[in-house]
This record gives sequence, structure tokens and C-alpha cells, in this order.
Amino acid sequence: MCDQNISEQESEREYGFEEERFRLVLDRIREIAGTEEITDPITGTKEELSDEKKKSFCGDFFRRTAAFILTVVQYGEERRSGRFHELSLEKLQEYNEKLYGDIIGDAYERSYANPAYAAGRLGTGMGRLLSCLYMEIRGMVVYAAEGRLLDMTICCEIFMEVFCILEDGGGEPEVQKALYYFFSDYCDVTVDYRNRELLDPGLSFARNVVMDSDLEDLRYLYRYGEYVSENELETARYLNGLPEKTIIAMAATYTEGYRKGFELAHVDLSKKQFVDVRYCLGFERVIRAAVRQFGQMGLQAVLYRSPVNLMNRRDNLKIGYYGTSPNQQCDYDHRCDLGLFLNGDLKERKLSVMRTAFEKRKSLAAGMAGPAVMETFGEENFAPVNKPEAAAYEDWQLKLLAQMQQESTRITYQYINGEERSFTIISYPVPAIGKDFEAIFDETIRLNNLDYELYRQVQETMIGALDQCEQVEIKGRDGNETSLTVALQRLEDPQVQTKFENCLADVNIPLGEVFTSPVLKGTEGRLHVKELYIEGIYYKDIWFRIKDGMVQEYGCGSFLGEEEGKALVRETILHHHRTLPMGEFAIGTNTAAYRMAKKYGIFDKLKILIAEKTGPHFAFGDTCYSNGEERRVFNPDGKEIVAKDNEISILRKTKPKEAYFGCHTDITLPYDELDTITGVRADGSPGRIYGRLRPEILPESGGLGGL
Repeated sequence: MCDQNISEQESEREYGFEEERFRLVLDRIREIAGTEEITDPITGTKEELSDEKKKSFCGDFFRRTAAFILTVVQYGEERRSGRFHELSLEKLQEYNEKLYGDIIGDAYERSYANPAYAAGRLGTGMGRLLSCLYMEIRGMVVYAAEGRLLDMTICCEIFMEVFCILEDGGGEPEVQKALYYFFSDYCDVTVDYRNRELLDPGLSFARNVVMDSDLEDLRYLYRYGEYVSENELETARYLNGLPEKTIIAMAATYTEGYRKGFELAHVDLSKKQFVDVRYCLGFERVIRAAVRQFGQMGLQAVLYRSPVNLMNRRDNLKIGYYGTSPNQQCDYDHRCDLGLFLNGDLKERKLSVMRTAFEKRKSLAAGMAGPAVMETFGEENFAPVNKPEAAAYEDWQLKLLAQMQQESTRITYQYINGEERSFTIISYPVPAIGKDFEAIFDETIRLNNLDYELYRQVQETMIGALDQCEQVEIKGRDGNETSLTVALQRLEDPQVQTKFENCLADVNIPLGEVFTSPVLKGTEGRLHVKELYIEGIYYKDIWFRIKDGMVQEYGCGSFLGEEEGKALVRETILHHHRTLPMGEFAIGTNTAAYRMAKKYGIFDKLKILIAEKTGPHFAFGDTCYSNGEERRVFNPDGKEIVAKDNEISILRKTKPKEAYFGCHTDITLPYDELDTITGVRADGSPGRIYGRLRPEILPESGGLGGL
């Protein structure tokens, strides 16, 4: 079986001229792989070599990397011939370890993927550059899996170019320049292909895995080329043991939530042709059912991988399908690699290719309905280590990066009309959550299907109280220093208008929150959370000082140094912006989710999707209605939600480049750190929305006992 990810027309081009080009560069790489006695990090075998072959500068890096490239090439050839798919599950696991073994566990300490190791062997500057190059070459594993020969070829060519520079006596400036032009010149390959992945159902690699595999034969997981851990294997085994009706029901919760999102937004889904399906490996049985259900809605699923190359990666965010990371510290160490090259010209080069790519595929973009995301929770938490050897951005580069992200978002929504799209997102646990996995999985299924009508009524009551208020005051307790005032928008006609959206089981599953876009002016104070996990990263004593809705100061105690903590927040919460507005204020009402987390002790394992339902939360960045503010949105009671803009987003009408930031990060204040939520009416009188409760008396079925 061959798993190529290219069309018949492109196959002729790539496997004609490209194959000859690939063979030429590969012959030279074979020579490098045998220039000194080393232990092959993949096979463990040794070669005996002559003295004359021990002269290359940075020789160990090139020999080990060349050996890795040859292993990947062999892997690609075996896939192309079909031999790979005849291997047993045990042999596939061994092969997976060969491809990813040098960055797993302790092996990472001796890998050139580790910038600290690379810097120790090669010097800081050269170490950063060659570690970045090695990570780009590691992407060849998935290119080999998908049959993307052009991508493999250009990786091999830049490897040889850097080798020749150093063999000829060149140094760090020449290597940096060569890598810069590699990333810039090949944007029309890497960025253009990424655009096609996002839009074109003709790239059917992952869909073929999901729809054509025997999912009871777990060997299918190795067709992706991703790292496959016990997490993916155990997830797939567990799902294979569930009745088909349960799988269909899980998929229906997901797909119906998507459909309801369009219905509630009064957007005609029948005008769309494609749905962007994102998931984690191991959930293919549910995804297969979902793809079929989307097909019954007239939507063709587009499935694509989370990007592996530098020009398409964005910090540690994973967008697409993916498996467990082989090494989260490795991901973290390389999150700022673009800082080695980013300047104004590279920013404009990427944006130019992106515009051209969207224009080339504008009909596909017009048919894209939006993302349907199935994410997971329960993975091992990660406390990052800041390494001085890792690449970092200069302050002037952070401004460029923020501008590039903003403009990328603007271009995307120019072609995928925000007024005509929607989304849904749902989450399930994985076995890494611990011994209670099966019980938590069953609880999560129940959580994702809570009583719609019960929550609708509870949240309508809460919204009715909030609509009478001009601001809301939130205060922490027991060491939580939160003291925050959120200003609310005014209603012209309270009989038909509302400030808060009644969030039920549609775009954001599970249900259980009411949210609004605050007025920035008058929103001020301190937000503090003692412990917080976002995307598996641990934050201790994270805090923000807000003035007129904008972040003024911030920090966290995750590191010994104050500046390190501040840098972590700026990078992962503010996404490199100097400041961000408060784009959302919400109150989570899902006491069933709170009780589940309390019962099993998994608050630190919850993704924000569920965590935000277990307390008040505040998002920094764009509003929840970003790029779709003109679309009329109504609550189930028929009232129109009018609080969709703030003083920043409204700039879309006069200064569109200043209206959006391309990010939205939620910070949840857990109920056990919350004292009160108090509404303040126009006459100054208070209206208690929430008062301190003992967790054991929170209702299981839903709704805040303190309402």
C-alpha cells in the first residue's frame, strides 16, 4: 500500500525531475554518513573509518544527521513499495522508535535537536542554527509518510549547502544567510502547500487513513508518520471496545453541535462544501463516524496535519491532527526558532505567498464552513525549562511577529468570510489521565450531553440579572488577590436585546457559560490565579493588572526569576504583543464539570474548553465574535446579543489592521479561589450573582447554587 499525499498530476512532476534531483543530493549525503566512526543513533551499529575522513568541521553533527536522513529515506522507500505495511505491530513500534528515539526521554540530552547540547558541541550561535536545521530535517519523517518528495529534496539540499559552507571555511554568518534564504525562497513551497492542506479535500492522505483502514488493527496508527505512544494505542483500543451506537452518538454530539452553531447564528450551512476536521490520533473511529455524518450534511471533510516546518509553526500551538509530542521540552526549546531569521522582508515574503495562495484557491476558501475540533485532555503536564542556548526574539522582532500574525488573520478572513463560518469544539480524556480513565471517559460523555433545557433556563435567569447591571465586580479569596471590575455595554431595548450569550451545546461543548465582550473603558483591577494550566503548561501565581480593559502589567512565579515569568506570559498568553484587551468576560455554570474535576482530582488536566465552564473566566485578545461582528446572533429566548464589539474591534470599520490580534486566550478563576461575583446596577445598588459556596453542595445536574 502506498500512502502518497499528492494528486496524479503533481505525482508526474515530483517523481520525474524531482526524483533525479533527489538522487543527486542523496548520493552526497551517503558520503557524509561514512566519514568517521560513530554509533548510529538509529540502528546502534558502528562503522570503522579512516583518519582522512575525520577532518570535517562540525563533523559529528553532519554524520549523525546524514545517518538520520538515510533512515528516513529508507522509511519512505519501504512505504512507497508497500513493504512497511506488511510489518507486525511490534516491528512498527520499533521503527517508530528509530525515527523519534533521539528526542525521547534522556536521549534528548545528547541530541542535536537540543539547543543546549548543540551549543555545548558547536558554540551558542552555530549550535542554535544547526539545531534549528536539524528540527527542519526531522520534518522529513512526515514528508516521507505522505510521499512529498519535493519537501524531502529541499531539506536535503539545505543540509548539503550548509555542509559545503563549513567545509569551505565559512562560519556562522554564512550559515545564517543560507538558512535565511532557504526559508524565504521556499515559502512558495512550504506556505503554499500549507494553504492547500487547509482547503483542498484533494489532499486525502489522512482521510484515507481514517476511512480506509481496518481500525481494529492498530497498525493503522503508524500510517501517519507521527510519533505513536501508548496513549494513542490505548485510546484506540478503548474506543474499539465501545458499542457502535456509543461511537455514533459521540460523533453526533460533535457534528450536531457544529450544525446548531450555524442554525443559531442564522447562517446558511447549505452554501458550504467543506468542513475543517481537527483531532488527536487514536480517535479515528469517532472521526470516521463524524466524517460520514458531515457528508450527510453536504460537507466534505478536510483533514490535515499540524505543521512541522518553521515557516508554518506558531509557537507551541498544534492546529490540525497530531499525536502525543515525543518531547514537550523539545517543542518548547524551538518555539522561537523563527527569531534566528525574522525581519521585515521575511515577514512580507510569507504574507505575500499567503495572499497568492488564498487567491489561487479562493473558490475552495469560499466553500470552507470552519473548523470542527475534537481535542483531548489528561496528558502529562509540562513545566518548561528556559534554556539560554535556545533561540529568542528581540523586542523589534516581537513587533514584527505580532504584525505578521495580525495580517495573517486578516488575510484568512478576507477569503474565509467570518460572517459565513462557524465552528465547534469538544474534548475527551486520554489514558494518560490515570487509573480512572474509563470512569472519567464515561463522565465526559455525560458531560457533553447535559440537559440543554435545564441549563438554558438557569443561564437565562443569570443573564436576566446581568442585563440589569452596568458593571460586575469579581473578588478572590483564600490567598487569591483578584479584585476586578468589568464594565458592561448598555442596552437600547432590554426587551429584545441582551449583553450576554447563552452558551449551550453547540459551538462550545460542553455547555455551561454565559459570556460577553466587555466595555474596555472602566474595566480595571487585578486578576490573579494561584495555579493554572494552559495547553499543558503550568503557571504559578499568574497575575495581570488591567486599566481601561488593557493589560498594563503581568507576571507569574513559574520560574525563579521575575523576568523569566514575565517572558513566559508575554509569549504564551499575550502571544508576543506588548498588551492585549480583555476580549471576553464569562461566568461558567457547569457544576457537573466542577464536581467531576473535584472528584477525580483532575483540575490540572482539563483543557480550557472544560475548565472555563468551572468558574468565571477572562480572555485576552480578540472578542468571541472576531471577524464576525456584523452577523446577528440570538439567544434561545429570541433576544439579540448586541455586546459583540469593544473599542478595539470596532476599528475594523476605519483601521482594519488595528482591529484584531489573531489570538484569544482564556484565564479561568476556579470557584475554590472565588469569593463573590457582584453586579452593580445603574443606580449603584449591588446584585449578588455568586457567593461563596461549599463545593460539596454544588448541584450535579447543573446551575450555580449561588445564583
